Amino acid sequence: MDFYPTDHPHRRFDPLQGHWVLVSPHRMKRPWQGQIESPPPEDKPSYDPSCYLCPGNERAGGARNPPYDDVFVFTNDFAALLPDAPPAPEPETPLLRSAGVLGTCRVLCFSPRHDLTLCELPQSQLRRVVDLWAEQTAELGRRYTWVQVFENKGSVMGASNPHPHGQIWALDALPTLVAREDRRQRSYHAEHGRPLLLDYALEELRRGERVVVANDDWAALVPYWATWPFELLLLPIRRHVARLPDLAPAERDALADLMKRAFTRLDNLFRTSFAYSFGWHGAPYTHVGGARDDAGGGVSGPDAERGDAAGLAAWQLHAHVLPPLLRSATVRKFMVGFELLAEAQRDLTPEQAAERLRELPDRHYLERP
Repeated sequence: MDFYPTDHPHRRFDPLQGHWVLVSPHRMKRPWQGQIESPPPEDKPSYDPSCYLCPGNERAGGARNPPYDDVFVFTNDFAALLPDAPPAPEPETPLLRSAGVLGTCRVLCFSPRHDLTLCELPQSQLRRVVDLWAEQTAELGRRYTWVQVFENKGSVMGASNPHPHGQIWALDALPTLVAREDRRQRSYHAEHGRPLLLDYALEELRRGERVVVANDDWAALVPYWATWPFELLLLPIRRHVARLPDLAPAERDALADLMKRAFTRLDNLFRTSFAYSFGWHGAPYTHVGGARDDAGGGVSGPDAERGDAAGLAAWQLHAHVLPPLLRSATVRKFMVGFELLAEAQRDLTPEQAAERLRELPDRHYLERP
């Protein structure tokens, strides 16, 4: 038999995480009698007096927001990480280990408007968001090893409030998934002398089949190894960039343009405010005297400066966009069963997903002509 990736099950390797993904495109033909999601409302007010993120309103923790008219940042009232937590005790057995962690969590409101999402913001406001991400990353990186910028959009992805906002969690350790990316990128750079993701971006641009949108500085594509149905990877394509603060002004403008076009296509696909988890990965920050990764990634102590230089050379800034919707605005992909117990699995191929997104217009479906 001849192999056809759109018909036959196969596995694809993820070079960033070092694992495989099962692709089963024939499963898109199966009937669906499972859970149906409720699409988000499209008639949100521009200001909601009950919203704890709107300007001037009282937050859940009792503090009151200022009457902000631009981006707004504050420390999360219910932070998952604390800057003054005590250390964990030494383990009595290697099978029952724990470790203390220090950090902080911040909330970033993208706009005072309650009724907009990231892709509905004017491009100039999107650029302000990019600048804010960069400023916060640089500030927190002076103290913490890892700075995670992310956004959960939509109740189906756990967002507790529809106001346009994201979060930043910073901690003094290298998280598990990031440690894998750190090791994989360092290994590739040691062997090839170039950043893994820069080589990958150039290969995808040459082929074109998984690229959704691109401009002179950035590409948004469905990665060859994508797990989620319409997963995207945002990549700088012109040069090596290690972190968000390293972006030049023109690259920040281009990023705002790319995000607006790419995220608008997600919304246009099923004519709904497309839920997702979205976040940035850049080179970790190394701090002498603190181990960054107990599983073998990164360095500490006297080798920290050298290790940080190696990491900067290996890492290419990138963003993961992980949206759950699969068939429509109301049918999502569930990561259960085989996915939880054995290996990630997807139905339609990344090439099919990219083609569907690529054919959609840049104009948002709610925007008036």
